[in-house]
Amino acid sequence: MKPQTPRASRLAPGLYVTATPIGNASDISLRALEVLREADLVLCEDTRVTAKLFAIHGISTKMAPYHDHNAAEMRPKVLNRLAAGEAIALVSDAGTPLISDPGYKLVREAVEAGHMVTALPGASSVLAALMVSGLPTDRFLFAGFLSAKREARRKELAELAPVPATLVFLESANRLAASLADMAEALGEREGAVARELTKKFEEVRRGQLADLARHYEEAGAPKGEVVIVVGPPAARAPLGAHEIDAMLENALARASLKDAVAEIVAMTGLPRREVYARALDLSRGGG
Repeated sequence: MKPQTPRASRLAPGLYVTATPIGNASDISLRALEVLREADLVLCEDTRVTAKLFAIHGISTKMAPYHDHNAAEMRPKVLNRLAAGEAIALVSDAGTPLISDPGYKLVREAVEAGHMVTALPGASSVLAALMVSGLPTDRFLFAGFLSAKREARRKELAELAPVPATLVFLESANRLAASLADMAEALGEREGAVARELTKKFEEVRRGQLADLARHYEEAGAPKGEVVIVVGPPAARAPLGAHEIDAMLENALARASLKDAVAEIVAMTGLPRREVYARALDLSRGGG
């Protein structure tokens, strides 16, 4: 990928991380359109996907693929073009780049090399789902995709269970029912929302208890389109008393090693590990 002959661009040299629509082609900012038209190069996950957006908005800027499979090879070439004074835009197939998409290593290396890096914010399926979920938005954690394997997925959910925030996941439609069932088991009785085809003609948001949502999709089958799951935070609970903590530890110690028992109780309660370990050590030695 040789640097092209410099042209009269109104853009300052640098990397422009640019959000694109997640469904509705009109959901793109005026600034993003300007950058995509004026850039020397636009890096895309799939040039065929971005070409459709370009056709809608009359953009003819040169494109090049940048994805998980060629990123290591492409990064030095992109950095060379940035060093030559070019303005380069980075887009994903849909939404905000770097959110479950390749790109953060390019951003990091561009920053380390002293190049200007700026963000052009816009559409994001994560934020769009959170906005329409009806669940608390003051604190949330984006957990990306869960493991496709059930045992690993359950372990991941157990680690997330004590997080005092709304959780946001991406999920494939064919694993939706199974993932919701595992969430209901690992996270307990919580409200959830399943958002699909956001901003598109057949946008749908289904809200309810996790167990009810799991039953619905088990019976209805896998839905069509992209899926985002939003799960409400755990209910506030009264602080555990010393006797309750001891009972939990004794139960865990009866079936697990000291290390594993401590890890289990820390995950369940959110208590400091040092405090739980000290009490577990005392109990294992027969202390009262």
